[in-house]
Amino acid sequence: MMHQYIVRETGETVTERLIADRAINVLYNCLREHAPTLFRALTSKRMSSLLGFLHFDLNMPMSSHRGKRLLERMGVDWLECIAPEHHFTTPRQVFERQIRYKDLRPMDPDPASIVSPADAKVLIGSLKDSPVLFIKGKFFSASELLGEDSPWATPFAQGDFALFRLTPDKYHYNHVPVSGEVIDIYDLDGSYHSCNPQAVIALASHHAKNRRVVTIIDTDVAGGSSIGLVAMIEVVALMIGDIVQCYSATGYDNPKPVFKGMQVAKGCPKSLYRPGSSTDILLFQPEAITFCQDLRKNVGRQDVQSRFSSGLGRPLVETDVKVRSTIAVKRLKDSTCAVPLEATLLSTLLETP
Repeated sequence: MMHQYIVRETGETVTERLIADRAINVLYNCLREHAPTLFRALTSKRMSSLLGFLHFDLNMPMSSHRGKRLLERMGVDWLECIAPEHHFTTPRQVFERQIRYKDLRPMDPDPASIVSPADAKVLIGSLKDSPVLFIKGKFFSASELLGEDSPWATPFAQGDFALFRLTPDKYHYNHVPVSGEVIDIYDLDGSYHSCNPQAVIALASHHAKNRRVVTIIDTDVAGGSSIGLVAMIEVVALMIGDIVQCYSATGYDNPKPVFKGMQVAKGCPKSLYRPGSSTDILLFQPEAITFCQDLRKNVGRQDVQSRFSSGLGRPLVETDVKVRSTIAVKRLKDSTCAVPLEATLLSTLLETP
């Protein structure tokens, strides 16, 4: 089955060319069932690092891969990059590129807006039991994502989420989605599963099984976004070697590790994936935010062939978004636009012929 998504800027439906799709099918639908020991080995840290090395480092520079040609071969707009085109001679350098994000990824200065942490394809939903989205049992729960012993599971248990899927061609710096104070940050060990939609459907809650970094941000502080607690979860995937915490308040200058007590500003670079595909997940407390109308409409589209929809038996469609673009706003209790996500999707389903 093909997998499609919606381009936010144009509304265009695009059929995604999924990398190594056949190999993913064999890994998650054959080896997982019939050769579990081999499956575990192939999704281990050691194998993921080896695959990353072979794909991004062993591919030695060649005349046909230099500079602009290499960028174009990997589907990257070289005009966005800070470094000159001749700097890029290996796939890893392309993957870890820095861009002129202040010029090319403008951000709404409104403190009430929540922005995308990455250039990615996003799914939105609720962790509440819903007649429309059967996500809680299928993909993940807050306690699974945050750690079974985490004290932060309860505040997010019935909240909303946004899941951002970064493919290898994407810009792989993560940016802070809200302003506030970091009150906790910790690592959770795990596997290195692919973020290919086929793997997600086959393994169900694989995001809660992968290695990940959890950052809890309190936005109810001076200069904060005033939407309560926000959890930002950075999840490794196949061929990811590391998540480097490198917060910078000014461009990419003087990067610092993220630590408890740090004040972070919305839209600033926070971390870098090295390298491969990966996923960011944002968790919000109940009734704290309202997702943008276009994202709410897109996720329930029945005319888009999404593998997620096939796996769940309900429309569940991704929208391609840019880092620092607004994905949600603070929910106003008396606002007529603050319609619950479930109600919006149900309305979409009923209105679709």
